Amino acid sequence: MSKKHPIVAVTGSSGAGTSTVKRAFENIFRRESINPVIIEGDSLHSLDRMAFREEVKKQEAAGNMSFSHFGPEANHFDKIEEMFKSYGETGGGKKRYYIHSEEEAVEHNARLGTNHKPGEFTPWEDIAEGSDLMFYEGLHGLVKTDTIDASQFVDLGVGVVPVVNLEWIQKIHRDNAERGYSAEAIVDTILRRMPDYVNHITPQFSRTDINFQRVATVDTSNPFIAREIPTPDESFVIIRFKDPKKFNTNFPELLSMIDGSFMSRPNNLVVPGGKMGFAMEIILTPIIHDMLTNKG
Repeated sequence: MSKKHPIVAVTGSSGAGTSTVKRAFENIFRRESINPVIIEGDSLHSLDRMAFREEVKKQEAAGNMSFSHFGPEANHFDKIEEMFKSYGETGGGKKRYYIHSEEEAVEHNARLGTNHKPGEFTPWEDIAEGSDLMFYEGLHGLVKTDTIDASQFVDLGVGVVPVVNLEWIQKIHRDNAERGYSAEAIVDTILRRMPDYVNHITPQFSRTDINFQRVATVDTSNPFIAREIPTPDESFVIIRFKDPKKFNTNFPELLSMIDGSFMSRPNNLVVPGGKMGFAMEIILTPIIHDMLTNKG
């Protein structure tokens, strides 16, 4: 970890709600006039969109039905570790972008003088000097295997993880609405990812400093037939602090500020689902402020 060049890593699987915590951090960065280096986890995949699809077919033909974006074969775990280590030591390093859309393709091609399409990576480029911290948001911010450990370089690790049925409901509805995938295709993807989810995603939530876990208060027992995603008002968020003393967490103050909140364990704060973004900001703002104030 680095006091001089801090690294914040937000980790959570597809459809888990990491965009909510990303917006909370964006608000914090804007209010506090913080200049972050933004790293999207997709940029550390080892295969672009077309290459991944071809590799899935190849793996399935060989009898491997569990090849997924969650596993080491489709990611540069070593480059995540290398990037975090380099930034923590020097404030610099290399980064690239994964192009999600035509709009992003136009933006990056104009900036770099390239001709890349959606689903491709931009070339590696130097991280600009003068940033205040690195902010990673993706699948593997606290990844650890037998040979690499990116989590050792993270100063603040945040997990975003709904209960699994709710996560599946969110993914099914999002992939159907935004990508036009059938329910059957989405279920196949969920099943294919399961071994990597168990082995490489869930262990990270034991390494985070703070977890935000959304729990529905309506029946989600069969996520594959759910007609709609439970709303924030139909859920609670369990906020788990690994070590409350690390960030001098003041639970009485948080309880007084967040209506309807309560403690379920000495290190577990429960808040109404609709208060999730607000809770994130009031919890994370002083942590980020102290992190930058104590840079040396």
